[in-house]
Amino acid sequence: MHYQEFTPPPHLAKYVRYFWTLESDGPQEEVQTFRPIADGCPGLIYQPGFRDETNKELPDLFLYGQTTTQVDLTVNDKINAAGIYFQPDVLRTLFNLNAVEHTNGCLDPDLLSGKQHDKFLSEKLLSASSPANKIAVLSDYVLSLLKRNNLQEDDVTQYALSRIHASNGILSLKDLHEEIRLSERTLERKFREQVGISAGLYARICRFQSALDQLRQNNYDKLSDIAYDNEYADQSHFIRAFKEFAGSTPNQFQKNASELVKNFPVVSHKEVPPRRQGTKKH
Repeated sequence: MHYQEFTPPPHLAKYVRYFWTLESDGPQEEVQTFRPIADGCPGLIYQPGFRDETNKELPDLFLYGQTTTQVDLTVNDKINAAGIYFQPDVLRTLFNLNAVEHTNGCLDPDLLSGKQHDKFLSEKLLSASSPANKIAVLSDYVLSLLKRNNLQEDDVTQYALSRIHASNGILSLKDLHEEIRLSERTLERKFREQVGISAGLYARICRFQSALDQLRQNNYDKLSDIAYDNEYADQSHFIRAFKEFAGSTPNQFQKNASELVKNFPVVSHKEVPPRRQGTKKH
């Protein structure tokens, strides 16, 4: 499969971390299983044929909120995917949604507006003849949302997000509360509305992502090194956090996950857990 990543233009960088495309050479010979990993960010994916764990078919195009639990998505069609990796608070600042209502869930963005240029976004992506054309369609879509909604970002939430992210989730939240002169309760309310999860959970995901990057880069001699470098209590603590956010142990992830799209790996069928009923995610 062929993966490409595209940097957003400067006027969209406040809302988009990057665009991406993933294409297979031809029809798939077997079912592909993708497993979203907690990364602290919402996103948008275009790929016809995705099914969730209840075998329900998803919209060709779906906007998803924060991911904190694992749900495997399967597809038996040709991979012709495109997506947007958003900034953490974009459901609020760009889509004017209460972010917490969409944590571990997804919706069809074509249904968010009755306007013609939004309603047929999935059809425009279907008609796009190349990855670059798909990214152009998605960029125009984000720009149209920005012009239409023109929402004001919450400076306190933006600052708290940047501080937590820069510290790889290790920053003391008590110190952060004092620094921004907000009570824990007020900051938690802002985070849930703007980001979709608590500040504490966002910090734990940032720390997990820092550890995952170290694992990806093979920058360690033993797992306890990663645990120590990211201030986990011990190796067992790190492995529990990894299983919580990635759905497998670090060793299983390395052996059975093919991460062409960052935080959206294809996993081996032998590692796919039994289907769970009644899950909200996707």
